[in-house]
Amino acid sequence: MNITLKSQLTLHPLTIREDKKHYIVEESLSGDFFEMPKICIDAIHLIKKDVPLDYIEQNLKPQYPEEEVDLVEFAEQLVELGLVKEIDGETLQITKNNDSPRGFTWLSPKVGQFFFNKVTTKLFMAIIILNFLLVIVNPQLLPTYQDLFIFDAMTFNILTFMGISLLLIVIHEFGHILAVRSHGLPAKLDVGHRLLFVVFQTDLSPAWKLPSKQRNVLYLAGICFDQLMILIAFTLKLSFPEASSLFIGFLGIVVLDIFIKTIYQCCFYMKTDIYYLCENLTGCYNLMENGKQYLNKWLPFIKQESTTETFEDEAKFVRMYSFFYLGGVLLTFSIFIIYFIPQLYYAYSQTLPELLHPGGNAYFWDAVVFLGQTIVVFGLLIYSWHKSNTSRTY
Repeated sequence: MNITLKSQLTLHPLTIREDKKHYIVEESLSGDFFEMPKICIDAIHLIKKDVPLDYIEQNLKPQYPEEEVDLVEFAEQLVELGLVKEIDGETLQITKNNDSPRGFTWLSPKVGQFFFNKVTTKLFMAIIILNFLLVIVNPQLLPTYQDLFIFDAMTFNILTFMGISLLLIVIHEFGHILAVRSHGLPAKLDVGHRLLFVVFQTDLSPAWKLPSKQRNVLYLAGICFDQLMILIAFTLKLSFPEASSLFIGFLGIVVLDIFIKTIYQCCFYMKTDIYYLCENLTGCYNLMENGKQYLNKWLPFIKQESTTETFEDEAKFVRMYSFFYLGGVLLTFSIFIIYFIPQLYYAYSQTLPELLHPGGNAYFWDAVVFLGQTIVVFGLLIYSWHKSNTSRTY
């Protein structure tokens, strides 16, 4: 359908909220959110008055003399975003699916407010500081790669680690869910992946309905619960140093799991909770995409994003993020060298030789089951990768 300066548009119902630097536009039917500068918002307000595009363009040019005002191009962008209902009275045939979260509405907002309020927010910050101090005073609390192996049978070690890790993931995600519900908003839990990890992910898109400052707590909620768990583990290890080796071993796995996940939160080449917090604090909501564009000038192998552009006042944050992006890559290599490679080497060096001794050897079956666990984990990872790649296609 051809759009000219004489065209008049009818938009779908939109909710517009002022944010730190620009505006957040919510399309009510699909539940999608878009960031737009003030000139776009002024244009949308005029479009809603049922006036032609040339009238809007003539009104905006004197107000924004330094901007390139092209209402035809802007209208075409609105159509691509699915925000236009009619053009010159002719309805656009577009199927809209509302993928916004609708779950956990059975969970009372009062429960979320019990865990996340002005007092508990300060308490969680104090817990994070206390954990740092405990590690400085007691460096033996830092985990080692051997903490994964508390049994002779590798199968039991992996099952124990997977069970504890799954429990901690659920606790982490329920932190996000409770924080979202504290504002009376719905939540949704999905399966995703972070490098070699299959993870649960809470859809925090409803957070865009909130002011910027309130969104910070939603992004940090999972980490707050993580730090509470690790404080409990630290306290028990320090309070009961003579406890059974099995009890201390379980606590060691808790510390190891949360420690590594906390490190990964700082890997800015992934969209982690800390990444979203930084986006929210800076008001730059495409840091990764714009950072890749910036890095592509010097590192051509980094895939360039062509779907976004850097606003004029965001350049300094994008440059700063680029250094953190590269730092996250180095951090990942460090974790692999210090933890994962030694763990894999030890695990397979203990199990693979046992495959040569079948029969009544219990460790032979331990090796078989361990390899089966490896296949299952990589199968889940491949499924997660396939799902995420498929979702990018549509």
